[in-house]
Amino acid sequence: MAAAHTVADEVVDGLLARAGIGPGQIASHSRLTGGSYNALFTVGLNGGGRLVLKVPPPGGTPRLRYEAELLRGEELFYGHAAAAGVPAPRVVHSEWREDADCRPFLVMTHSPGVPWSDLADAIADDERDRLVTELGRLVGRLHSVHGGDGFGYPAQAVAPLAARWPDAFAAMTDALLADAQAYGAWLPRPVAQVGAVLAGGAAALAEVTRPVLVHFDLWPGNVLLDGEPGARRIGALIDGERMFWGDPLADFASLSLLSGPREDDPAFLAGYGAAGGRTSFDAAARVRLALYRCYLYLIMLVEVVPRGTSGEHLAWVRDFAGSRLSAALDAVAAGS
Repeated sequence: MAAAHTVADEVVDGLLARAGIGPGQIASHSRLTGGSYNALFTVGLNGGGRLVLKVPPPGGTPRLRYEAELLRGEELFYGHAAAAGVPAPRVVHSEWREDADCRPFLVMTHSPGVPWSDLADAIADDERDRLVTELGRLVGRLHSVHGGDGFGYPAQAVAPLAARWPDAFAAMTDALLADAQAYGAWLPRPVAQVGAVLAGGAAALAEVTRPVLVHFDLWPGNVLLDGEPGARRIGALIDGERMFWGDPLADFASLSLLSGPREDDPAFLAGYGAAGGRTSFDAAARVRLALYRCYLYLIMLVEVVPRGTSGEHLAWVRDFAGSRLSAALDAVAAGS
């Protein structure tokens, strides 16, 4: 997989200084692995404590349309998560101006824990069920946060916030399909056919009338577990940069990415329902779940082009997301 863009050490030092963190406060900083769009650095402070610096690519870097000003959404997500009682990083400093002398960046607290994806094989079934229930409860809390200004991405890079969810989701999918065409991305079906199936499911979206906080990247790598085996807890939900205001069911797409459908997981639904989340799913809800999976798999298949992904990882993405996109498209068509 292609690595995120490079950032020179002197640039990192300069950005930290702009955040009020001078050389005398810094014990070390080093690049974190895992990011394929933004560059991530852990910053060790003299006297203890750590921060995380996140730096987006410079202007002009190939990207998907929705990725413009992603960090604005991340900052917004962390503020709302904290207010909802969901463990997440806390923003220490942010800047959004980009010119010859400055570039956008975000400094946040370092959250405790290890990605769930790194521990999956080491967790016993009873602990897994307890953690999944805890995850459901935290996601339910996120979905109690309502966006009063409309549906869509808060940076409004794709389109202005919309009063109706069908309009916002159409703008999101249209932008992604336009990216697919512009980059010549491989898809298991022609772009026009994909767009027609997505449009055919739009009636189910009209049932959603209140925009809520959607993380949309809650795969196990973005859920940190903290504590000793048998007594682990969720330390934080991280990487909220892809958040949008939308249907709470949209989060089930990434939540189910490597773990099976969460809408059929009793442990998850126990926690989600206790926090006020929906735990029954009629035919229209199933169509929406399939639509959001289509959107996620499309992102996975299109983003590999501007990322320059190649080799085994590219083959894996096409095999994994391509087959699942076809299945989700069939589910939309059947339900519509």
